[in-house]
Amino acid sequence: MKKCLNFSIFYAILGLAGGVFYREFTKFNEFSGASALGKVHTHLLLLGMFLFLILSLFAARFDVEKLKSWRVFLWIYNIGLIVSAVMMCARGIVQVKEIVLSRAADASIAGIAGIGHALVGIGLLILLFGLKKLADQKQ
Repeated sequence: MKKCLNFSIFYAILGLAGGVFYREFTKFNEFSGASALGKVHTHLLLLGMFLFLILSLFAARFDVEKLKSWRVFLWIYNIGLIVSAVMMCARGIVQVKEIVLSRAADASIAGIAGIGHALVGIGLLILLFGLKKLADQKQ
């Protein structure tokens, strides 16, 4: 449970910092359009802070850390979420600064962000199947 709460705090800090960065960076650059930076804040708060806050409730009721898949979930999910957030920041900075990228650089940002999102999805599936296994054991 403590590990989940620590991750929740970590992602709360990152999410809030992402929101401040978005607001100040766009204001400093006099940018008023939509950019990927605006989504970093919510991704980190929802997929990071809230997910681990909810998982701490599961950890209090069930012993989720005894799941064989728990460590795998933590690694895959956290790496995926961080990679996704970093690449969303990169994409957002490029959009705000109106930097013209080569096709290769543009595809690289999109591809790495896609890998991060795929890892988040795989991590979620590992988590859900692990929780289902725990529920089946309790019955």
